[in-house]
Amino acid sequence: MTIILGVDPGSRITGYGVIRREGGKTEYLDSGCIRMGERPMAERLQIIYSGLSEIVATYRPAEFAIEQVFLARNADSALKLGHARGVAILVAANSGLPVFEYSARQVKQAVVGKGSAEKHQVGHMVQVILALSRKPQTDAADALAIALCHANMQQSVLRVAGAGKVRGGRLRTMPVVERATRASADNQEDGSQ
Repeated sequence: MTIILGVDPGSRITGYGVIRREGGKTEYLDSGCIRMGERPMAERLQIIYSGLSEIVATYRPAEFAIEQVFLARNADSALKLGHARGVAILVAANSGLPVFEYSARQVKQAVVGKGSAEKHQVGHMVQVILALSRKPQTDAADALAIALCHANMQQSVLRVAGAGKVRGGRLRTMPVVERATRASADNQEDGSQ
């Protein structure tokens, strides 16, 4: 059994979605939005940190999935989104969670079957896949879609990798934070030779 926290970061609204994956079955646990409104940026980031920390403490997820940065038209918006993502990833890192990142296209492909799907299609498929009585709010639906994408990717990797790469029922992968640390160490070693 694996509990996955998916996060759709934003500087005004950050969506979250929590699912449980056991074998081939996926179960909805919780979702919602952390709303920051028009506060100063430092306060917004603190609200994201506190909100996600509380969700991690409540559900004790084993894995953390977040959407990758996309190319934004507005540099200021991209910077604010980067701040929100950084705080979300910090919560995961402080909690010892492996961090997995997926592009918007990968998320849509995994949930809808089409990388160019519209937001309403993503919301509808999240509702259908998780057997929800109603469609979640857009940011919460996106976060659930990110969690579902991660669950599907991990399931696919398990199938491709075979039993040799699985230990104790869990896939042995290298999370983003560990990859970055190893890459940094490798770069330092390369520079010193």
